[in-house]
Amino acid sequence: MGLLRFKRPVGTSEPSSNLYVANCGPAVGLTLDTIEAVFGAYGEVKGVHLADESGTRVIVSYNEKKSAESALKALNRRACPELGGRSLHIQYSVPSVCQVAANDSIQVSMEASELDIPSLYLINDFISAKEEEELLAAVDTRPWQKLAKRRVQHYGYEFQYSTRNVNTNQYMGEFPSFLSPILDKMSLFQKLGYTETVLLDQLTVNEYPPGVGLSPHIDTHSAFEGLIFSLSLAGPCIMEFRKYSTGVWPTSPDTLSDEEAQNSDKSSKFLRRAIYLPPRSILLLSGEAGYAWHHYIPHHKIDVVNGTRIRRASRRVSFTLRKVRKGPCECGFPEYCDSQKENSIMH
Repeated sequence: MGLLRFKRPVGTSEPSSNLYVANCGPAVGLTLDTIEAVFGAYGEVKGVHLADESGTRVIVSYNEKKSAESALKALNRRACPELGGRSLHIQYSVPSVCQVAANDSIQVSMEASELDIPSLYLINDFISAKEEEELLAAVDTRPWQKLAKRRVQHYGYEFQYSTRNVNTNQYMGEFPSFLSPILDKMSLFQKLGYTETVLLDQLTVNEYPPGVGLSPHIDTHSAFEGLIFSLSLAGPCIMEFRKYSTGVWPTSPDTLSDEEAQNSDKSSKFLRRAIYLPPRSILLLSGEAGYAWHHYIPHHKIDVVNGTRIRRASRRVSFTLRKVRKGPCECGFPEYCDSQKENSIMH
């Protein structure tokens, strides 16, 4: 049985509690959490979903029709300062759902070396089952911050979802002692050919319930140095990667068709890869892998890995470790870099 996925709905003039919003989504730098916060000013939002794989269109579902009416009247075809000044194109919609394959028929690799993505590394069984239990117990004794669909904790520096950056003037203190088993093992990456010294000062802990994934994005270059470590705990998932020649997901709502988005490598507009992340594995994105490839976790309850259906656990917890950048990014990928794009505009 397939999974339910929103597809592009047919607009209607009949008021409904659902809005189809174009020129809005992760492909244009707007997270689903940010979108929900803005539309939440007009009533209780039941959910925000990607309308398709382009990342430039979303469905905003309210609990009440009058909330959708208020949002449409206030935001349609008007520049929205809270969403980067973008002009949204909104219409009422009754979303129709379609059955899709759980992983959109993409080949899923078990090893990072199979992906042909430079500077991407994966170590399975990075920690023991006992260490995994201790890490989960440690974070569960600490307060969680609730987002729209998941819970988070921040250490070192708090990640600001509205700006996708950190405030370097608000240092929260050193890492807690429960991180020691992870930090003590970072030298294992040297055996895979990664030789740089690992210095980390920011941790985000994410808890994902079944069916909840991660919006497609490249970590903001100006926020972090070129290392992203992601440790998976409690449950498995698939992580997908896409590289666009333009440096960003297509910004025109009609640039990428649904059919093209479903194809793995048949579109000239992007390259698409996927890898399976089992519990206790750790992934390192560095260099091109972190600077130039969008990464995201599909919103699935079941993943299909080389013909095998794998149901996601009741929870998946990830530890994302990074190094906060204190100056502008000068990486070798200017077309993907917010620091270098800003400098070119200023000059």
